[in-house]
Amino acid sequence: MSSLIAALAAALLLAAQHPGMPQGMSHDEHLKQLQKDEELKKRGAEAMGFDQSAVTHHFRLTSDGGSIEVTVKDATDATTITAVRSHLQTIASDFSRGEFGKPIQTHAEIPPGVPEMRKSRQQIAYRYEVLPEGGAVRIDTKDARALEAVHAFLRYQITEHKTADPIDR
Repeated sequence: MSSLIAALAAALLLAAQHPGMPQGMSHDEHLKQLQKDEELKKRGAEAMGFDQSAVTHHFRLTSDGGSIEVTVKDATDATTITAVRSHLQTIASDFSRGEFGKPIQTHAEIPPGVPEMRKSRQQIAYRYEVLPEGGAVRIDTKDARALEAVHAFLRYQITEHKTADPIDR
């Protein structure tokens, strides 16, 4: 009986340390994905200025653009709230100038949509907004090509950050 309890305890301990492997993925693929996720978190912390585990990202698509929203998981974490707001203010300003260095640094590649968003920067408005536990960048455009690029960028973010956000609203 004690060996059964020991085995169950070991299984529970390992489960807490190692997330479940998605169906259809080999063990090696799963390990590579876990490593990629950790590298993304590390680069994201460097680029954004806060611990990625302390926040929740949401990327929402709308009929005229979308939004990037970041909120803290602990509403009493004033330091991270301040860092999130500062980062998103910078993002709104940078993106309006066609500067996408922070997402490129975070993802170690140029996200889909960025080249067209740079070209169409005069047709896209980026507006910072305070949220109770973080902030948001609202993205608006009336230009069809720019809208397609914004949506490609946001869909990529949804996939990379594994947010399970609704793809279209």
